[in-house]
Amino acid sequence: MTLPIFKKAATSHWRQIQRENFTCAQKLADFLHLNEENRNLLASSPRFKLNLPRRLAAKMAKNDLSDPLFRQFVPLIEEEMEKEGYTAEPLCDTSFQKEKKLLHKYHGRVLLVATSACAMHCRFCFRQNFPYETQSIGFTSEIDYIRQHPEITEVILSGGDPLSLSDDTLSLLLSALGEISHVKRIRFHTRFPIGIPERIDESFLTLLSRCVKQLYFIIHCNHPLELDEEVIDSLRKIASLGIPLLNQSVLLKGVNDDEKTFLALCEALTNAGVIPYYLHLHDRVKGTSHFEVPDERGRELIRYVQQHLSGYGVPRLVREEPGASSKTYI
Repeated sequence: MTLPIFKKAATSHWRQIQRENFTCAQKLADFLHLNEENRNLLASSPRFKLNLPRRLAAKMAKNDLSDPLFRQFVPLIEEEMEKEGYTAEPLCDTSFQKEKKLLHKYHGRVLLVATSACAMHCRFCFRQNFPYETQSIGFTSEIDYIRQHPEITEVILSGGDPLSLSDDTLSLLLSALGEISHVKRIRFHTRFPIGIPERIDESFLTLLSRCVKQLYFIIHCNHPLELDEEVIDSLRKIASLGIPLLNQSVLLKGVNDDEKTFLALCEALTNAGVIPYYLHLHDRVKGTSHFEVPDERGRELIRYVQQHLSGYGVPRLVREEPGASSKTYI
């Protein structure tokens, strides 16, 4: 197969762009022209720190705390509310740790917690309290575990966000996995194309094109405002390598829990060649109760999309339950 030739992006390198992320709430408040009343609703010292790409901040409405992007990424005092049933680790991920950076929950596939770093910090993140291993370099023990378990046919690269790793590190990782004959598929879980699409550069595309395993890319997009021409262009570069693109969304109150918004999201994804994969009921992480949407509302949204789009444009409504053999369809 003749591989496409990709031109280098004219913009600054993605790591330089990442360094421009907002990490100070007051600087972001100035950028968004928040008045005093709205500034007082910001969390003063959130445990899970603010980390927001500038390009996403630029899409937010000025002085509007109800903006769907603002709600996803900016810490508010709502996070300090206590509610029964909300815990630090609702999915009990640590109970599935087989190595410091590897989870084995489901038959036939494992999840490599490749890094603790992300392109942005989602306020509803279910892994915000995960005890990431940050001292050791590389994935020697994790690769050994995969090699020793022939039932493993799929490896999921997650984190954090695996695209936070350098191309050199990712290349070594893909090469190591490529040498394991029983591994057939490698899946990337990433939000980088949404926040820093410049990450999908020539170097990264080249290492993907050299991978000997079947690759899948699962992005995370919750609102149609997250998709724009640059984002879609970065995704189409991945698709041009023959790599299937899918999307996972989380159902969030005030973000995507109305029919018009959710349909627009599914339609925008399918128009960009991205299959809506899952609509997750949000995980009950401590400090996220203000995002909760009833199960029945999720079912209503799925039924609404079914009335307007072809089957491939309709995601499955799911919940993750610790110890279950797979995601639970709702």
